Amino acid sequence: MGRSVLMLVNRSKPQVAAASDEVRSLITRFGSLAGELDADDSALTIDAAVDMIVVLGGDGTLLSQARRVLEVRSQKREPPPLLGVNFGKLGFLAEFDMDALRRQAAGLFGSGPLTLSERMLLRVDVNGDPAQSAGFSGIALNDCVITAGPPFGMVEIAMRIDGVEGPSLVGDGLIIATPAGSTAYNLSAGGPIVAPDLRALAVTPLAAHSLAFRPIVVGAQSRIELELVRGNPSGGQNGPGTTLVLDGQLQRSLAQGERVRVSAHDRAVRLVHNPESSYWKTLISKMHWALSPGRKE
Repeated sequence: MGRSVLMLVNRSKPQVAAASDEVRSLITRFGSLAGELDADDSALTIDAAVDMIVVLGGDGTLLSQARRVLEVRSQKREPPPLLGVNFGKLGFLAEFDMDALRRQAAGLFGSGPLTLSERMLLRVDVNGDPAQSAGFSGIALNDCVITAGPPFGMVEIAMRIDGVEGPSLVGDGLIIATPAGSTAYNLSAGGPIVAPDLRALAVTPLAAHSLAFRPIVVGAQSRIELELVRGNPSGGQNGPGTTLVLDGQLQRSLAQGERVRVSAHDRAVRLVHNPESSYWKTLISKMHWALSPGRKE
Protein backbone atom coordinates (compact mmCIF):
# COMPACT_ATOMS: atom_id res chain seq x y z
CA MET A 1 0.00 0.00 0.00
CA GLY A 2 1.49 3.31 -1.09
CA ARG A 3 1.18 6.74 0.47
CA SER A 4 -1.79 9.06 0.10
CA VAL A 5 -0.41 12.28 -1.38
CA LEU A 6 -1.90 15.77 -1.72
CA MET A 7 -0.46 18.05 -4.44
CA LEU A 8 -0.22 21.84 -4.05
CA VAL A 9 0.76 23.43 -7.36
CA ASN A 10 2.05 26.93 -8.15
CA ARG A 11 0.81 27.29 -11.71
CA SER A 12 2.26 30.78 -12.09
CA LYS A 13 5.60 29.12 -12.88
CA PRO A 14 5.70 28.14 -16.59
CA GLN A 15 7.33 24.73 -16.10
CA VAL A 16 5.01 23.59 -13.33
CA ALA A 17 1.89 23.02 -15.44
CA ALA A 18 3.62 20.47 -17.67
CA ALA A 19 5.48 18.81 -14.80
CA SER A 20 2.36 18.41 -12.68
CA ASP A 21 1.04 15.76 -15.09
CA GLU A 22 4.19 13.69 -14.63
CA VAL A 23 4.21 14.15 -10.85
CA ARG A 24 0.58 13.08 -10.71
CA SER A 25 1.45 9.98 -12.75
CA LEU A 26 4.35 9.08 -10.44
CA ILE A 27 2.15 9.43 -7.37
CA THR A 28 -0.64 7.23 -8.75
CA ARG A 29 1.87 4.64 -9.99
CA PHE A 30 3.35 4.01 -6.56
CA GLY A 31 0.73 5.47 -4.20
CA SER A 32 -2.58 7.31 -4.38
CA LEU A 33 -3.55 10.91 -5.11
CA ALA A 34 -5.56 12.47 -2.29
CA GLY A 35 -6.23 15.65 -4.26
CA GLU A 36 -4.67 18.52 -6.18
CA LEU A 37 -5.04 22.22 -5.45
CA ASP A 38 -3.58 25.44 -6.81
CA ALA A 39 -1.15 27.08 -4.40
CA ASP A 40 -3.31 30.21 -4.32
CA ASP A 41 -6.58 28.35 -3.72
CA SER A 42 -7.87 29.63 -0.40
CA ALA A 43 -10.07 26.61 0.29
CA LEU A 44 -7.51 24.14 1.64
CA THR A 45 -8.61 21.05 3.52
CA ILE A 46 -6.37 18.14 4.47
CA ASP A 47 -7.94 14.75 5.00
CA ALA A 48 -6.71 12.85 8.03
CA ALA A 49 -5.57 10.02 5.74
CA VAL A 50 -3.06 12.21 3.84
CA ASP A 51 0.48 10.95 4.40
CA MET A 52 2.44 13.57 2.46
CA ILE A 53 2.01 16.91 0.74
CA VAL A 54 3.96 17.56 -2.47
CA VAL A 55 4.53 21.23 -3.26
CA LEU A 56 5.44 22.17 -6.83
CA GLY A 57 7.03 25.62 -7.15
CA GLY A 58 10.12 26.89 -5.40
CA ASP A 59 11.33 27.95 -1.99
CA GLY A 60 8.84 30.83 -1.87
CA THR A 61 5.98 28.51 -2.70
CA LEU A 62 7.09 26.06 -0.03
CA LEU A 63 7.27 28.87 2.54
CA SER A 64 3.73 30.04 1.84
CA GLN A 65 2.29 26.52 1.70
CA ALA A 66 4.02 25.45 4.92
CA ARG A 67 2.34 28.33 6.77
CA ARG A 68 -0.95 27.57 5.06
CA VAL A 69 -0.84 23.89 6.01
CA LEU A 70 -0.08 24.69 9.64
CA GLU A 71 -2.95 27.13 9.85
CA VAL A 72 -5.56 24.59 8.73
CA ARG A 73 -4.43 21.74 10.95
CA SER A 74 -5.81 21.26 14.43
CA GLN A 75 -3.55 20.92 17.43
CA LYS A 76 -4.60 17.27 17.71
CA ARG A 77 -2.60 16.06 14.72
CA GLU A 78 0.68 17.17 13.23
CA PRO A 79 0.54 18.17 9.56
CA PRO A 80 1.88 15.65 7.04
CA PRO A 81 5.47 16.24 5.90
CA LEU A 82 5.99 18.49 2.88
CA LEU A 83 8.08 17.49 -0.12
CA GLY A 84 9.21 20.46 -2.20
CA VAL A 85 9.85 20.08 -5.94
CA ASN A 86 11.91 23.04 -7.08
CA PHE A 87 11.07 25.08 -10.18
CA GLY A 88 12.60 28.28 -8.78
CA LYS A 89 16.10 29.70 -8.75
CA LEU A 90 17.68 28.14 -5.67
CA GLY A 91 15.87 25.17 -4.21
CA PHE A 92 17.21 25.36 -0.68
CA LEU A 93 14.05 24.24 1.11
CA ALA A 94 12.51 22.57 -1.95
CA GLU A 95 15.24 19.94 -2.22
CA PHE A 96 13.97 17.81 -5.11
CA ASP A 97 14.16 18.48 -8.83
CA MET A 98 12.28 16.34 -11.35
CA ASP A 99 15.24 14.03 -11.97
CA ALA A 100 15.60 13.26 -8.26
CA LEU A 101 11.84 12.77 -7.95
CA ARG A 102 11.80 10.27 -10.83
CA ARG A 103 14.69 8.28 -9.37
CA GLN A 104 13.19 8.13 -5.89
CA ALA A 105 9.47 7.99 -6.68
CA ALA A 106 9.01 4.34 -5.70
CA GLY A 107 10.38 4.95 -2.21
CA LEU A 108 8.81 8.37 -1.74
CA PHE A 109 5.27 7.53 -2.84
CA GLY A 110 5.36 3.82 -2.07
CA SER A 111 5.92 2.41 1.37
CA GLY A 112 9.65 2.99 1.72
CA PRO A 113 11.13 4.88 4.68
CA LEU A 114 11.26 8.67 4.46
CA THR A 115 14.12 10.86 5.61
CA LEU A 116 12.54 13.82 7.39
CA SER A 117 14.02 17.06 8.65
CA GLU A 118 12.37 19.43 11.10
CA ARG A 119 12.46 23.20 10.67
CA MET A 120 11.64 25.48 13.57
CA LEU A 121 9.16 28.30 13.20
CA LEU A 122 8.86 31.79 14.61
CA ARG A 123 5.81 33.04 16.43
CA VAL A 124 5.38 36.78 15.96
CA ASP A 125 2.91 38.92 17.93
CA VAL A 126 2.25 42.65 17.74
CA ASN A 127 0.42 44.50 20.49
CA GLY A 128 -1.80 46.71 18.39
CA ASP A 129 -2.17 50.37 19.24
CA PRO A 130 -5.92 50.73 19.96
CA ALA A 131 -5.84 54.25 18.55
CA GLN A 132 -4.36 53.15 15.23
CA SER A 133 -4.57 49.42 14.54
CA ALA A 134 -5.51 46.00 15.83
CA GLY A 135 -3.05 43.45 17.12
CA PHE A 136 -1.45 40.85 14.91
CA SER A 137 -0.18 37.28 15.24
CA GLY A 138 1.64 35.27 12.61
CA ILE A 139 4.15 32.52 11.97
CA ALA A 140 7.30 32.51 9.86
CA LEU A 141 9.53 29.72 8.64
CA ASN A 142 12.40 31.91 7.40
CA ASP A 143 12.41 35.29 9.08
CA CYS A 144 10.71 38.23 10.70
CA VAL A 145 11.90 41.60 9.40
CA ILE A 146 11.22 45.16 10.49
CA THR A 147 12.03 47.32 7.49
CA ALA A 148 12.17 51.13 7.47
CA GLY A 149 9.75 51.56 4.56
CA PRO A 150 8.93 54.79 2.74
CA PRO A 151 9.93 57.59 2.99
CA PHE A 152 13.00 55.56 4.06
CA GLY A 153 14.24 57.62 6.97
CA MET A 154 16.29 55.72 9.54
CA VAL A 155 14.27 53.99 12.22
CA GLU A 156 15.03 53.36 15.88
CA ILE A 157 14.23 49.99 17.41
CA ALA A 158 14.70 49.17 21.09
CA MET A 159 15.40 45.51 21.83
CA ARG A 160 14.89 43.36 24.90
CA ILE A 161 16.04 39.75 25.21
CA ASP A 162 14.33 37.69 27.90
CA GLY A 163 13.17 40.91 29.54
CA VAL A 164 16.66 42.39 29.73
CA GLU A 165 17.26 45.71 28.04
CA GLY A 166 19.48 45.32 25.01
CA PRO A 167 20.88 47.80 22.51
CA SER A 168 18.79 50.19 20.46
CA LEU A 169 19.24 50.00 16.73
CA VAL A 170 19.29 53.08 14.53
CA GLY A 171 19.35 52.10 10.88
CA ASP A 172 17.21 50.55 8.15
CA GLY A 173 15.69 47.79 10.25
CA LEU A 174 16.29 44.39 11.80
CA ILE A 175 16.07 40.71 10.84
CA ILE A 176 15.32 37.81 13.16
CA ALA A 177 15.92 34.57 11.29
CA THR A 178 15.52 30.87 11.96
CA PRO A 179 18.33 28.50 10.95
CA ALA A 180 16.37 27.78 7.76
CA GLY A 181 16.13 31.50 7.07
CA SER A 182 19.74 32.24 7.95
CA THR A 183 20.75 31.67 4.30
CA ALA A 184 18.09 34.06 2.97
CA TYR A 185 17.78 37.81 3.70
CA ASN A 186 19.85 37.35 6.86
CA LEU A 187 22.85 36.15 4.86
CA SER A 188 22.54 39.00 2.34
CA ALA A 189 22.60 41.46 5.24
CA GLY A 190 25.83 40.00 6.64
CA GLY A 191 24.27 37.70 9.21
CA PRO A 192 25.64 34.28 10.21
CA ILE A 193 24.87 30.94 8.59
CA VAL A 194 23.21 28.73 11.22
CA ALA A 195 23.12 24.96 10.70
CA PRO A 196 19.52 23.83 10.13
CA ASP A 197 19.44 21.27 12.95
CA LEU A 198 20.19 23.89 15.61
CA ARG A 199 17.44 25.60 17.57
CA ALA A 200 18.55 29.20 17.55
CA LEU A 201 17.64 32.68 16.33
CA ALA A 202 19.94 34.99 14.37
CA VAL A 203 19.46 38.71 15.03
CA THR A 204 20.96 40.87 12.28
CA PRO A 205 20.79 44.67 11.83
CA LEU A 206 20.02 46.28 8.50
CA ALA A 207 22.49 49.08 7.74
CA ALA A 208 23.06 49.94 11.41
CA HIS A 209 24.24 53.50 11.98
CA SER A 210 26.98 52.15 14.24
CA LEU A 211 29.94 49.84 13.68
CA ALA A 212 29.35 48.42 17.15
CA PHE A 213 25.98 46.77 16.39
CA ARG A 214 26.89 43.26 15.25
CA PRO A 215 24.73 40.23 14.44
CA ILE A 216 24.14 37.83 17.33
CA VAL A 217 22.78 34.31 17.74
CA VAL A 218 20.58 33.44 20.72
CA GLY A 219 19.00 30.19 21.86
CA ALA A 220 15.55 29.26 20.66
CA GLN A 221 14.24 29.50 24.22
CA SER A 222 14.91 33.25 24.19
CA ARG A 223 12.08 35.74 23.80
CA ILE A 224 12.85 38.88 21.88
CA GLU A 225 10.83 42.07 22.18
CA LEU A 226 11.24 44.93 19.73
CA GLU A 227 9.75 48.39 20.22
CA LEU A 228 9.49 50.82 17.36
CA VAL A 229 10.76 53.98 19.05
CA ARG A 230 10.90 55.96 15.81
CA GLY A 231 9.58 54.87 12.43
CA ASN A 232 8.26 56.09 9.12
CA PRO A 233 4.52 56.73 9.33
CA SER A 234 2.07 54.95 7.04
CA GLY A 235 -0.60 56.56 4.92
CA GLY A 236 -0.74 59.03 2.07
CA GLN A 237 2.25 59.03 -0.25
CA ASN A 238 4.26 57.09 2.35
CA GLY A 239 2.35 53.89 1.67
CA PRO A 240 2.82 51.30 4.45
CA GLY A 241 5.68 53.14 6.17
CA THR A 242 7.75 51.06 8.59
CA THR A 243 6.61 47.48 8.09
CA LEU A 244 6.79 44.07 9.72
CA VAL A 245 7.40 41.41 7.05
CA LEU A 246 7.17 37.64 7.59
CA ASP A 247 8.98 35.36 5.12
CA GLY A 248 8.99 38.22 2.62
CA GLN A 249 5.29 37.53 2.03
CA LEU A 250 3.10 38.76 4.90
CA GLN A 251 3.16 42.45 5.77
CA ARG A 252 1.81 44.59 8.57
CA SER A 253 2.48 48.32 9.06
CA LEU A 254 3.96 49.28 12.41
CA ALA A 255 3.12 52.44 14.34
CA GLN A 256 5.52 54.24 16.65
CA GLY A 257 5.42 52.68 20.11
CA GLU A 258 4.15 49.29 18.98
CA ARG A 259 5.96 46.23 20.24
CA VAL A 260 6.79 43.07 18.31
CA ARG A 261 7.38 39.89 20.31
CA VAL A 262 9.30 37.08 18.61
CA SER A 263 9.89 33.58 19.93
CA ALA A 264 10.23 30.02 18.71
CA HIS A 265 6.86 28.49 17.89
CA ASP A 266 5.87 25.35 19.78
CA ARG A 267 5.27 23.60 16.46
CA ALA A 268 7.64 22.80 13.61
CA VAL A 269 7.49 22.05 9.89
CA ARG A 270 8.54 18.61 8.72
CA LEU A 271 10.16 18.45 5.30
CA VAL A 272 11.00 15.38 3.24
CA HIS A 273 14.77 15.40 2.83
CA ASN A 274 16.44 14.42 -0.43
CA PRO A 275 19.06 11.83 0.63
CA GLU A 276 21.02 12.53 -2.56
CA SER A 277 21.81 16.05 -1.37
CA SER A 278 23.12 17.70 1.78
CA TYR A 279 22.89 21.13 3.36
CA TRP A 280 26.61 21.76 2.97
CA LYS A 281 26.64 20.51 -0.61
CA THR A 282 23.85 22.95 -1.42
CA LEU A 283 25.75 25.81 0.22
CA ILE A 284 28.77 25.09 -1.93
CA SER A 285 27.11 24.22 -5.24
CA LYS A 286 24.27 26.76 -5.27
CA MET A 287 25.51 29.60 -3.05
CA HIS A 288 29.26 29.21 -3.72
CA TRP A 289 30.05 29.16 -0.01
CA ALA A 290 33.79 29.50 0.70
CA LEU A 291 34.64 29.21 -2.99
CA SER A 292 38.26 30.19 -3.59
CA PRO A 293 38.87 33.32 -5.70
CA GLY A 294 39.06 32.49 -9.40
CA ARG A 295 37.85 28.93 -8.89
CA LYS A 296 35.07 27.64 -11.10
CA GLU A 297 32.42 25.15 -10.01
